[in-house]
Amino acid sequence: MTKLLSVPADSSLANCHPFPKEDIVNSCVTQPIAPNNEQDCLALYDDQDRQLMQLASAAKMRGADRIEEIVRFVSTAGLQKVGIAHCVAMNREANALEQRLQQTVEVAKVDCKICRIPAAALVEGDRGISCNPVGQAALLAEQGTELNIAMGLCLGHDMLFAKHSRAPVTTLAVKDRVHGHNPIKGLE
Repeated sequence: MTKLLSVPADSSLANCHPFPKEDIVNSCVTQPIAPNNEQDCLALYDDQDRQLMQLASAAKMRGADRIEEIVRFVSTAGLQKVGIAHCVAMNREANALEQRLQQTVEVAKVDCKICRIPAAALVEGDRGISCNPVGQAALLAEQGTELNIAMGLCLGHDMLFAKHSRAPVTTLAVKDRVHGHNPIKGLE
């Protein structure tokens, strides 16, 4: 099994954050960034990363919702084709997103049950039809998408989709069966 990477608490990168200390939420434990640590953090960004940060910054707009910011990002970046990878339970919402995006860009959309793989073929003892996040990523790559939007993919499946996606991935909604796909409610 692949070990997930994390930043150790004593790492020079552990205290890197993009906001001035006074802007950090009070409950966030922070320390001032020493100049050499800031340089270490900045060195992590290549030209492509910096371009993505610039595009993301240009897409932000006070009063805009996440969908509008995605539309602004796509427009600012000059993207031609966007992919939507969604849970079948969010078919209605994925169709609405597709219609909204199609006003400005070509869209490829795929639900999680692509290929209808028996669940037991991937996870011993599982029943029914499995989600197929790797298949979703492969289909969208085949379609030549330049940005992929994840909508309501299960925990783990979202990770596999992002791992296998050839295009950058942004998440519009995550699956949360208790809180109506708004997991932040679980923190209130």
